[in-house]
Amino acid sequence: MHQAEPSIESFTLADDGTFPNNPLPVVLYRGAIPLAGRDPASSLEKRFRACGWENTWRNGIFDFHHFHATAHEVLGCSQGWVKVQLGGPQGRDITLHAGDVVVLPAGTAHKNLAHGNDYRIVGAYPPDQSPDMCYGNPGERPRADRDIANVDLPETDPVLSGRGPLRELWRR
Repeated sequence: MHQAEPSIESFTLADDGTFPNNPLPVVLYRGAIPLAGRDPASSLEKRFRACGWENTWRNGIFDFHHFHATAHEVLGCSQGWVKVQLGGPQGRDITLHAGDVVVLPAGTAHKNLAHGNDYRIVGAYPPDQSPDMCYGNPGERPRADRDIANVDLPETDPVLSGRGPLRELWRR
């Protein structure tokens, strides 16, 4: 059985003075990964690892604005749904459903606005990248801006590996 290609959207989020975001676009994959079995999160973990993205975790998305200046992040919804605000208070809202994946370039603010009771998220990072926690507090910048500028581009797309659009979309 051949899996259909996911629907792919990309968009950029501007620096709002508090949250730096990133000139690289957010990449959203709808219906990216078929989920099956008693442990649907394992489908996301396996795909991310097979595509070279590491340090997978399972949990949710914090209900406050935050960003990571030292790592790009992939978030996959393994069950339920979650409404996420990207880019800070004036940013863009998206809703992720089971099987959807979003890739956030370093510096992209994100916050859980609402979610179903059964939602679960799986996250991961490119090799040799580890996330810090930044909250948009006074004094975090310009260090965060320097860190974001120094984060290496990933070698692979976390959903489609070498044939995915991420490397082309994220050319600097």
